[in-house]
Amino acid sequence: MNKVNFKGSVMLNPTPVVLVTTKNSDGKINVFTIGWVSTVCTKPPVMAVGIRPERLSYDYIKESMECVINLTTRDMVKIVDYCGVKTGKKEDKIKHFDLELDSGVSISTPSLAISPVSLECKVKSITPLGTHHMFLLDITNVKVNENLIDNNGKICFDKANLICYSHGEYFGLNPKPLGSFGYSIRKKNKPNKKSQKK
Repeated sequence: MNKVNFKGSVMLNPTPVVLVTTKNSDGKINVFTIGWVSTVCTKPPVMAVGIRPERLSYDYIKESMECVINLTTRDMVKIVDYCGVKTGKKEDKIKHFDLELDSGVSISTPSLAISPVSLECKVKSITPLGTHHMFLLDITNVKVNENLIDNNGKICFDKANLICYSHGEYFGLNPKPLGSFGYSIRKKNKPNKKSQKK
C-alpha cells in the first residue's frame, strides 16, 4: 500500500495514559495526566516521562525529586481526561473527585488508592528537549492490587481493565492476548512415542 510522508512528528500510538501524583515542600499534593511515558531500562528499573515545564506538577517534581505513576482503568477514564485538561493551579483535582490517597512506602508522595498499580519513583535526571522535558525516573517501589496477583505470584494485567491513549482518544485494552513473548519460535510439544504405542 502506498504511504504518505509526514514531517518528523510524534506518531507513536497507542501509548499508556497515567495519572501522576506529586507533592511539594509545603505538603500540597497534585494529580495530572500524562501520555508520554515509557519503560527504558529493567535493571535498574527506569522509566522516562515527558512533562511540559508550565505544568504545576513539573515544579512539584523538580522540587521534591519524586512522584508516583498510577496506572489507569476504564472506570477512571473521566478522571484521566479531567486531570489532563484542568490545572492544579486553579483547582484541587484530588478534592474534586474525592480521591483516596495511599501513603508512600519508599517516598513521601502518596499514590491513588483507585489505581490498580502504582509505581513510586525518584528522579534520576531531567533533560530539556523543547516543549517537554524528559524525566528519567528510578522505580523504587511498586504497589499492586492483591486481586491481580495469581497463586504463582504473576501479575495478571489482563484483569486490570487498563486503558491507553491514541491520537487524542482513550481506548480500553482487549484482555485476550494475541500471543506471549517468544511464542513465534516456541517448539510445540511433541507427542511421546511410547504413548502412541497401543
